Amino acid sequence: MNIFFVCSRNKWRSLTAETIFKNHSDHQIKSAGTEPSARIKINAKLIIWADLIFVMEKKHRQRMSERFPEETDGKEIIILSIPDDYQYMDEDLIEELTSKVSDYL
Repeated sequence: MNIFFVCSRNKWRSLTAETIFKNHSDHQIKSAGTEPSARIKINAKLIIWADLIFVMEKKHRQRMSERFPEETDGKEIIILSIPDDYQYMDEDLIEELTSKVSDYL
C-alpha cells in the first residue's frame, strides 16, 4: 500500500511520519507539504500515487481538495488532528503518530 503524509512545510510532522514508517515492509511511504516553502511540495502525481493519505490538520485536506479536486476525489484522506507544535522526531510527536496511524497499517 502507498501511504502519503501531508503537513504544511514537510519539515517536522509529515517528515517524522515518513521516517518512522518508511521501513514497514508492506507499505511505501512518502510525504510532502502544502505550503510554497515546503521541503517537498504536494503535487498531483503524489496524490495519484497514494492509496491512503494522512493529513495533520483539516486545513491540509481542504488545500489538497481545492488545488487537486480531480486527484483527491474518491481518495481516503484521514485527518490526524496533530497541531504544528513539534520538532522533527520529537518523542511526543512519534508517540502521537504511532497511536493514530497504527490502526490503518
